[in-house]
Amino acid sequence: MKLYSSTVFLLPGVMSFLLLRRSVQAFAPSVCRQVGGGVASTSNTMRWMSTQDAPTEKTEEEKAAIKAAREARKAEKEQQKAEKKAKKAAEAAAREEAERIHEVNYLSYEEQDNYEPFGDMTRTMSRSRTGREFALVDELETKYKPGDKVWLRGRLDSIRVKGGSCFLVLRQDSFNTVQACFFKDKENPEFSKKMIKYLKSLTVESVVDLEGTLTESEVRSCSVKSVELQIGRIHSVTKAASILPFSVEDASRSEAEVDASQETDRPFPRLGQELRLDNRWMDLRAPANNAIMRVQSMICQLFRESLYSQGFIEIHTPKLIAGESESGAGVFTTDYFGTTACLAQSPQLYKQMAISSDLTRVFEIGPVFRAEKSHTRRHLCEFTGLDLEMAITDHYMETLEVIHNMFKHIFTNLESRMAKELVVIREQYASEPCTFTDEPCVIHWPEAMEILESEGFDIGDGMGDLSGAMELALGRVIKEKYGTDFFMLDKYPMEIRPFYTMPDPEDPKSSNSYDIFIRGQEICSGAQRCHDPDLVTELLKEKGIEAGEGLESYIESFRHGVPPHAGAGIGLERVVFLYLGLDNVRKASMFPRDPNRCTP
Repeated sequence: MKLYSSTVFLLPGVMSFLLLRRSVQAFAPSVCRQVGGGVASTSNTMRWMSTQDAPTEKTEEEKAAIKAAREARKAEKEQQKAEKKAKKAAEAAAREEAERIHEVNYLSYEEQDNYEPFGDMTRTMSRSRTGREFALVDELETKYKPGDKVWLRGRLDSIRVKGGSCFLVLRQDSFNTVQACFFKDKENPEFSKKMIKYLKSLTVESVVDLEGTLTESEVRSCSVKSVELQIGRIHSVTKAASILPFSVEDASRSEAEVDASQETDRPFPRLGQELRLDNRWMDLRAPANNAIMRVQSMICQLFRESLYSQGFIEIHTPKLIAGESESGAGVFTTDYFGTTACLAQSPQLYKQMAISSDLTRVFEIGPVFRAEKSHTRRHLCEFTGLDLEMAITDHYMETLEVIHNMFKHIFTNLESRMAKELVVIREQYASEPCTFTDEPCVIHWPEAMEILESEGFDIGDGMGDLSGAMELALGRVIKEKYGTDFFMLDKYPMEIRPFYTMPDPEDPKSSNSYDIFIRGQEICSGAQRCHDPDLVTELLKEKGIEAGEGLESYIESFRHGVPPHAGAGIGLERVVFLYLGLDNVRKASMFPRDPNRCTP
């Protein structure tokens, strides 16, 4: 009994009580028999055990107190957890703040020591004139010496950060480049750490301001080869997107270089024309493409210089006109306060009326619009016209001599004044300087027909216009025969020339007109103009053109007296395209317009 009882009382709680109760009920008879009358009855035993082990029912107040205590312990743990989390966040924020690279509101060079030497510039909004003097990259080797401290602004052409060092290339004006570098300063590790962090954040093609000290170096990959910059201060002025449509480096490769790479393990990407034109601002950052625009600008300057020196003045004619200015050329029309107006296909009518106004030698540089669905490599719907018109004394050769002198001036000075740009262009687009004769090389139409016939072309009756293949063949033969890329072809058939062309006095089927060619392709069309109002009216009828509102004032200006005159219209983009030996005229236009493109 002692053993049994001790075993029972080791069991805790209610479950122990129930197990004990079953045991007592099962074994009570035998137990009672063994102990005789010395043991209480079963019911007494159960009643005694119930009073000792059964749980006491808690009051509502006790239950509420237990719950409150439990919630208090839980709240205390949560508060401790929150405090620990807040402490960690505060420590992280403190570290982040210590490492944060703040924007720099650069207001004055005199106060720059108060600004951090790295960090993005605040938006430039003309807050102040900082007083910084910026150097030009192409003057670093001539105007400055090692040890000089200079400010530069340019594009981040490339950057390489590794460990505690950084090498970057700054590009200015597209093709002037200089290397700059930064090395970890062991005596100022925190500064170096933040500088490296900032340099890593810079994106290629961003515009940056950099102050550095010139040091002697040998750098093969940049245009500045004898010095580099040790970076002391650098700020992003405007950040470029981290993902660009293509790299300037890829846009700068020649077709030959791209072709040669296709058989290697790392072929260069071939950038399509549409991708380039869709992102033309990026394409124009390529050194050669940028230089092409500079050559285009110089051609306009030289055009002006030559004509000013030959007694011309510059005029500006309307581009919204009442009717077509060129027969046979497509015209864009627009609503003009309820009537239809045209975009000028040329300044032809107005430069002739300038001659009638006693402005005896005039020129214009302006836009020309042609609504022609030409998808060739040499046609545009909008281009820049270099136009001239002049009174003549006896013969249109007077005008051809002026034009020849003007082109000689352009060709000669392009090679001398734009030598650097031409080297850059010819690295990507191969070409040779244009050859020309000292005096005008004028080929007459009959001679041209003979040449083409001997080259195997079917010229028919010799009265049709030249095809592109004919022009190229003619240019090749003229180069072989006369040693010139630049020549003039006159006496075109009258039926393929505009209504304002003066007929040949000896042969009414021919005309006193001419085209001018570079490397076998036409860049200019011109003629002696028909200044007789009655003959102009007759020619209009022959060509089936009505002398509407747009031509009435033109003809009337002749009725009031006009000197004999001749002129020409030159396509600027054509000149650039052919002089530089480009494969498409679109490369010579800043933002070309063709039948499929009106943006960007």
